[in-house]
Amino acid sequence: MTASIFGKSIGFPFRIDGAGRIGWSDGEENVRESIAVILRTDRLERIALPDFGAGLQRWLFAPNTPDTHARIAHAVEQALRRWEPRIALEEVTVAASPDNSTQAIATITYRLVASGQRNRLSVGISLSTAPN
Repeated sequence: MTASIFGKSIGFPFRIDGAGRIGWSDGEENVRESIAVILRTDRLERIALPDFGAGLQRWLFAPNTPDTHARIAHAVEQALRRWEPRIALEEVTVAASPDNSTQAIATITYRLVASGQRNRLSVGISLSTAPN
């Protein structure tokens, strides 16, 4: 694997490559994986970095409403601005999933700082109750 302006780290989720070694990720894939790690990590989950992560699990029992969506969007924005310096966050929108009444979809639009390339990533967030 060649050096990348975006860095290189162990792949997430953890995987074994075709040669039986630990799988690595680099480039834009590494940035996407880093965003996923940030979003999936709850606060206090990492002992050495207790503030790391977006803490999205705290909304598991929240209603799938615009108020909840706004709070989730704010948490995503704060976490990505703090923990992923390789991106310039442009927009985070959260809306109810059209297919699942107990899920919200966060759509993150960002630019890669090193290349200026624009990317979009969508993540499903489980909520236990449908809107009233």
